[in-house]
Amino acid sequence: MPSRFPQPTDGDRPVSAREYNFDGLVGPTHNYSGLSFGNLASRANAGVASNPRAAALQGLAKMKALADLGFAQGVLPPLARPDFALLDRLGFRGTEAQAIGRAARQAPALLSAAWSASSMWAANAATVSASADTDDARVHFTPANLVSKLHRSAEPEATARLLAAIFPEGAHFAHHAPLPATPQTGDEGAANHTRLCPRAGEAGVEFFVYGASGFDAAAPAPRRYPARQTREASEAVARLHGLDPRRTVFAQQNPDAIDAGVFHNDVIAVGSERVLFCHEQAFVDQAAVLRRLREAFPGELEVIEVPETFVSLADAVETYLFNSQLLARPDGTMLLVVPEECRRNERVAKYLEGLATPGGTIREVISFDLRESMRNGGGPACLRLRVEMTEAEAKAMHPGVLLDDALHEKLTRWVHSHYRDRLTTDDLADPELAVACREALDELTALLGLGSLYPFQR
Repeated sequence: MPSRFPQPTDGDRPVSAREYNFDGLVGPTHNYSGLSFGNLASRANAGVASNPRAAALQGLAKMKALADLGFAQGVLPPLARPDFALLDRLGFRGTEAQAIGRAARQAPALLSAAWSASSMWAANAATVSASADTDDARVHFTPANLVSKLHRSAEPEATARLLAAIFPEGAHFAHHAPLPATPQTGDEGAANHTRLCPRAGEAGVEFFVYGASGFDAAAPAPRRYPARQTREASEAVARLHGLDPRRTVFAQQNPDAIDAGVFHNDVIAVGSERVLFCHEQAFVDQAAVLRRLREAFPGELEVIEVPETFVSLADAVETYLFNSQLLARPDGTMLLVVPEECRRNERVAKYLEGLATPGGTIREVISFDLRESMRNGGGPACLRLRVEMTEAEAKAMHPGVLLDDALHEKLTRWVHSHYRDRLTTDDLADPELAVACREALDELTALLGLGSLYPFQR
């Protein structure tokens, strides 16, 4: 009987495919409002002045460097901010200037939520399943509902619109609505999802990690910080995407890791193709989890498990070692992209020196200055959404968001033209900032060829 989950083929040969990294372009309202409880960096830097221009340029520099190395790189534009629809729903009405002024006087924290540039962390935009894994052989997208935080819960509808504009529904792409916006189905997207496979284009294992059960009160759960992903949400996404249960693995994040500041799985583990790189305290009953992954994996899975004696949970959170990009090269070796903070921590730097060896799987480690993002608790992996596509699928997507030298130059000029080099929470009360942001985003959609993407354009 033929499999319901066939591997895409062209005759007797697998269809060629590659992974595309779509990085969130940091928006002009990047600021430090300390809105994310459980994210230690976010809370520690609350109230500090940010530099939106530097943040955007740092992100673009990473994108350009990886594109120059031959990796497929795209850009996701920021969402429109401030979110006047959110302010309206919270009772701040009148003209836009009046809504901003009233929120600034009555509830500055709510105003900060409406200004949040958190869509820059594209790993939370959605969960994406490759066509090699789905029952209809299409790439599937489910935007995360992000119900655990007000400032992020306002994103899903706009994110869905953006993804549909880049990856149009049809023969190659399938889009699902965000899961119900309830704590029991809290979904944080690809930050808690990893795809492992022998190589791009081949069927693999989809690995979902959750923080707690939405209904089982007796199940292990963190005590200090909230678990943002539920098992029920992960299972629902797997059903929606039509994944083969034999190649789908669910695991619970270690509650002690969450309480140490590991608010998403991608702060403690990262995987790519046949390699999983994780801390030894990443999962509940980790030995059993790794055994299930190996049993489900179609081939030999390599696990690089970092002992607590080499890198502590505290070091992992401080440096975001595991919030790295693990990128597969054509020869099967791996490149690890880490934040600069990993070089400044003596223990982590020493571990990395021994990790990258000529005969090892991870052959090279490169670091980037992402300080502006890191101060809000987002490293290299937070900034990107991975989408594996065949050649036919890539041709069906909107090409205007793919980064090349020309687009990088245009975006760099655009940032210099529209972004401030200093932004404080007091500046969020200025309605002129909203006007400037609107002008910037209107120009951006023209640069990317995305048409009327934002509400103010329709």
